[in-house]
Amino acid sequence: MKKDIIIPEVKDVFMAIVKEYNEDFKCDDWNAYIINNKEVDLDMFLIVSKGDEETTKLKTSILRKKIDKLPAKSYAKVEYINPAVLRLNNIFDVTFFEGTKMFDKTFTFKKGTVKEGSLRMIPLLKKEGVLVK
Repeated sequence: MKKDIIIPEVKDVFMAIVKEYNEDFKCDDWNAYIINNKEVDLDMFLIVSKGDEETTKLKTSILRKKIDKLPAKSYAKVEYINPAVLRLNNIFDVTFFEGTKMFDKTFTFKKGTVKEGSLRMIPLLKKEGVLVK
């Protein structure tokens, strides 16, 4: 029975953590984004995020975000990332539908990888950040 289950591979959907200026508070913030780089709209995203670190056993609370529709070649802000959490592994479990097929992927930003020196231009967002494919 297990051999009959087909798990489709996720392509052209990414997570990014972006550093951007917050006009309200006059400071730089880190924000997580989901990116749909496909040519088709995607539906019913459920994103579960958490931070953890194995050696010190530090953990964050679990956050959930639902996005009803993500049009083709677009993105959506998922959440603000507190800079203190960047010293942990930041894990995003993403589930969504493309048509009638359900897709699932875990995006992990390893501790210490989201920092000033790692920032690269993310074309669809037109902002600098760290991208996980």
